[in-house]
Amino acid sequence: MSTPRIRLLSFDLDCLDPAELARFYGSALDLPVLYRSDDFVLLGREGAAGLGFIRQADFQPPTWPDPARGKQAHLELGVDDLDAAQERMLALGATLPSFQPRPDVRRVLLDPAGHPFCLSTHGI
Repeated sequence: MSTPRIRLLSFDLDCLDPAELARFYGSALDLPVLYRSDDFVLLGREGAAGLGFIRQADFQPPTWPDPARGKQAHLELGVDDLDAAQERMLALGATLPSFQPRPDVRRVLLDPAGHPFCLSTHGI
């Protein structure tokens, strides 16, 4: 029996407003819209894994770092300048939580829907 080929099609985030979250990440990562409907937006480039946003009417954002509603998942974005990248993401609509576990190498921010994501100098 041969091993099946499995590839990542997209990483999808639940949210209240897919168009708004797609605007945020599309601007931050310079990714175009590949598909759009009222309830789903997919960003990416042809032939590569995408980043999707799915409308959930009952979406409740994570409460990170409070474990009441944990982070669920997060994106780790590589940057070469933490301060400049943080400034750009805040200008796009991110927020900066007061708790920062390793601010010298990683900044945790919240996207407009409340999902935590990291800016990291690791791997750059």
